[in-house]
Amino acid sequence: MAKVEVKQLLEAGVHFGHLTRKWNPNMAPYIYMERNGIHVINLYKTVAKMEEANEALKKIAASGRKILFVATKKQAKDIVAEKASSVNMPYITERWPGGMLTNFVTIRRAVKKMASIDRMKKDGTFLTLSKKERLQVDRLRAKLEKNLGSISEMSRLPGALFIVDTMREHIAVKEAQKLNIPIFAMVDTNSDPRDVDFLIPSNDDASKSIDIIMSQVAAAVAEGLSERKAEKQGEKEGQEEAPQAAEKEATKAPEPTPETVETKAPPVVAKTTENEVKVEAVKEAVAEAPKSEEAPAPKTKTKKKASAGDDLTKIEGVGPKAAEALSAAGLDTFAKVAEAEADKMKEILTEASSRMAHLDPTSWAKQAKMAADGKWEELKEWQDSVKGGVE
Repeated sequence: MAKVEVKQLLEAGVHFGHLTRKWNPNMAPYIYMERNGIHVINLYKTVAKMEEANEALKKIAASGRKILFVATKKQAKDIVAEKASSVNMPYITERWPGGMLTNFVTIRRAVKKMASIDRMKKDGTFLTLSKKERLQVDRLRAKLEKNLGSISEMSRLPGALFIVDTMREHIAVKEAQKLNIPIFAMVDTNSDPRDVDFLIPSNDDASKSIDIIMSQVAAAVAEGLSERKAEKQGEKEGQEEAPQAAEKEATKAPEPTPETVETKAPPVVAKTTENEVKVEAVKEAVAEAPKSEEAPAPKTKTKKKASAGDDLTKIEGVGPKAAEALSAAGLDTFAKVAEAEADKMKEILTEASSRMAHLDPTSWAKQAKMAADGKWEELKEWQDSVKGGVE
């Protein structure tokens, strides 16, 4: 991923903020100066914050979680749709459907309704309807496709949200905060940066500014996806090479030890008959048989997981910051979280940051137990059936 230069951001107009009378005082650390009644954003801080956000987005993409892009303003919707589609991520560019995250089960029902209409058209059931009914179904399908078509592949809550203009998408921000979903956003001088976990101070109104920021974000997500693909490929190759390595090790003759050398010494036959020599050879073969079977265990080339701990963000309701706080407190594996009490985890999160005091870790031990036992399908079904991991 090529690092963006300050000069490129300057040419794209990323530094232009809003009128000084419309500013939010909490954006003061990211404002460089005021000129002609307009605030100018500090682009050096924009670059630093962008690198921090891109690194976090890359980790989320590498973990296999989806990142939902949200931008409903006219000058941003086409750019966001194009960039999100290029990395196969869901996006909302029309109207934000209320309860998109907090009432995700109902939204999934609407998506399944769209899939059922498609099945009706394939199996011929659609043609049995009257002309009026067919017209109504077509209109419903078109409406669902317009509003929810881009999230049809999103079968569970996203791992993060990327928002252009938090003032306009305030409902999405509130829903993500309620479910502890990390929020990444382009934040202008009139927005409140405290609502965002990873902010990129920038002009969120100009199409050139949105395009250059989204290009960098899409590149970071693509890099995370390529890392995940390479890791999966490595695991697959390791599994394929394991049986071959086992066969090679099994066919290798065991190296002679001092004991076997002594037993293989030719017997003294000076005073023995030919029959006695044959009997002695048979005894040697029987004695050597168990030793030849005890070949060393084959060394497989399966890839070992890093000892840095499990990816706790796979537990619904645990974001990157919550996972970091739990790991710092010693709860860095699914097995440890499964044994931890909810009150203890609540205390750890509250001490780490007051912004995580609202989290509800009641179901985390249950989810961690399923993850520790390798019951990923069961965990996914459970997460899809509840709202944000809260029963």
